[in-house]
Amino acid sequence: MAADVSSTPRKVLLLGATGSIGRQTLDVIAQHPQDFILTGISAGHDQKGLEQILKAFPSVKSVGLSALNEDTEIEGLRWYGGQDQMARLAKEADYDLMVNAVVGFRGLKPTLAAIEQGKDLALANKESLVCGGELVLQALKNSPTHLTPIDSEHSAIFQCLQGNDAEDVARLIITASGGSLRDLSRDQLAGITPAQALKHPSWNMGARITIDSSTMVNKGFEVIEAHYLFNLPYEKIETVLHPQSIVHSMVEYKDHAIIAQLGSADMRLPIQYALYAPRRPVLKEDKPLDMTKSLDLNFKAMDFERFPMLKTAIETGKRKGNAGCIFNAADEQAVEMFLKGEIGYLQIEEAIQKALETIDYIADPSYEDLEMTDHKTRQWVWDAFHQ
Repeated sequence: MAADVSSTPRKVLLLGATGSIGRQTLDVIAQHPQDFILTGISAGHDQKGLEQILKAFPSVKSVGLSALNEDTEIEGLRWYGGQDQMARLAKEADYDLMVNAVVGFRGLKPTLAAIEQGKDLALANKESLVCGGELVLQALKNSPTHLTPIDSEHSAIFQCLQGNDAEDVARLIITASGGSLRDLSRDQLAGITPAQALKHPSWNMGARITIDSSTMVNKGFEVIEAHYLFNLPYEKIETVLHPQSIVHSMVEYKDHAIIAQLGSADMRLPIQYALYAPRRPVLKEDKPLDMTKSLDLNFKAMDFERFPMLKTAIETGKRKGNAGCIFNAADEQAVEMFLKGEIGYLQIEEAIQKALETIDYIADPSYEDLEMTDHKTRQWVWDAFHQ
């Protein structure tokens, strides 16, 4: 559980500030200036977006930008550059709470750095747990860090667990919209274009997560995340199709009572809950859920033949070691190539399956082993489709 918000505003370091989750986090912080002050940000390569944030939040004192070649200090701002800028921010910046809204393997290193510093962590970076779940759990054992989830599904589970004993949980039920291509059969997927796959019916997300939602890779990652976040075996974590995206997930207890969390498709709600839990201050929302207009809630059993990547992801999670890192790296590289028109939609699945069969398995990897696995897998996938 997150630490209680005190009367003194908490200093926030936001990684991935110009992305979808990052921008919505900025909106939440702006709504509650009495409780949070933004002191650090990382923006990858988006210099224009960074400048807009600095203008809106003059409280920022530390900035990370990958495009910079070296660290420097300009007009009271400490600038961090290069590929490791986020990890150095996590180690050196002045903050109480880090929001990791980065997409991809690169989010793991700053997650570990924040935990090593004993800082609280609101986590939206799936790859921290998919690739390095064992390392993160080990680091948390020796740290006062409070970790809270931002993903809507894990936030929903986190909320449904409040006030109940973990030992009374029978199973977690993670809902899935089915993504942009949910109404198509397997036979109809071969000619899918990036534009078609990017049209998610419910959520406004970044490109990679939207594609991962359509392949159900994203849901597989969420199952792995849930395993680590809530310390439950995979046999007690289930997925169901729920196209309305109103019930964000459920918890069933041993007495067969099921508690669900419902809400609109607005990521600011789980972001704010991760920052405040267990408090629930006002959230200014344009379209809050109106149940009189959303009475139809449908649920279907998951179709693992239609969505084979979900089954593969769960099997990968059970295998542990560097298997999750292989899966993620192959997916990251393949999705990037698909979005550029270099491979077909179904070749994303092909790349993942073949990488899992080809890249060397490491049972007990260090961070350096995972870094090597990530690089090696990406290169293998690129080579496999560019010969």
